[in-house]
Amino acid sequence: MILTGDYHTHTPYSHGKNTVLENAVAAKEKGLKQIAITDHGFNHLLFGLKRRKLGALRREIEEAEKITGVKVLMGMESNLISVDGETDMKPSDLDKFDIYLAGIHTVLRYKSVKDMHRIMFANYIAYTKGKRPSQKIVDATTEAYINAVKNNPIDIITHINFKCCCDLEAVAAVCAEYGTYIEINTKKRHISPEELRVMAATGVRFVIDSDAHSASRVGDTAIADELLAEADIPLGQIDNIDGRLPSFRFQKYKKGI
Repeated sequence: MILTGDYHTHTPYSHGKNTVLENAVAAKEKGLKQIAITDHGFNHLLFGLKRRKLGALRREIEEAEKITGVKVLMGMESNLISVDGETDMKPSDLDKFDIYLAGIHTVLRYKSVKDMHRIMFANYIAYTKGKRPSQKIVDATTEAYINAVKNNPIDIITHINFKCCCDLEAVAAVCAEYGTYIEINTKKRHISPEELRVMAATGVRFVIDSDAHSASRVGDTAIADELLAEADIPLGQIDNIDGRLPSFRFQKYKKGI
């Protein structure tokens, strides 16, 4: 299994260690055709991307692509901020980006205190205690993921179920219907082999991403290799390996398709 593109990497525009160019150079050295720079969303209180810096980020991306020959996509790992599925990627932001990732994170400005409790706080408390959150919270988290996919042209759901818990089968089914990928994240183990099999059975498509916060991890597939060996799902459902490139929903949306 050879990775073709890595669509989840960070730079100092959030809290990554290496520059856009250094990530792109690492991608080239590992034989990747594409890479995405996807720093944390605007509402992240500690590491959020700043709208005023988007122009500078775009210039760095264009320069890195010119120097390395690797296709460099400008994206953002946006944050789910409400159970209604809103993210911190506003409609007015969309034309500035090439790829749209979304996930659940802590330390955010949520739409409301109620949304913060239902999406993050109750999930996180259960996670720290090593317990499954209440069914009410699982249902709310599931609703947030599903509404986000239905209401936004999201390309990739990042590290699903990391420090939170949803109905993976239900979310995967909606992702399959709308053309949103589910990420197999190689920075952290966020799903089990059985959970991966449950999602795969819906027909959802996957991408493997490093979630690299340093250039040395760009293109890393170690956790995915282990997980796939245990889960034994069809590799044909993973669209960024062995020469294949994903067909991203966001680009079709921007073209009015």
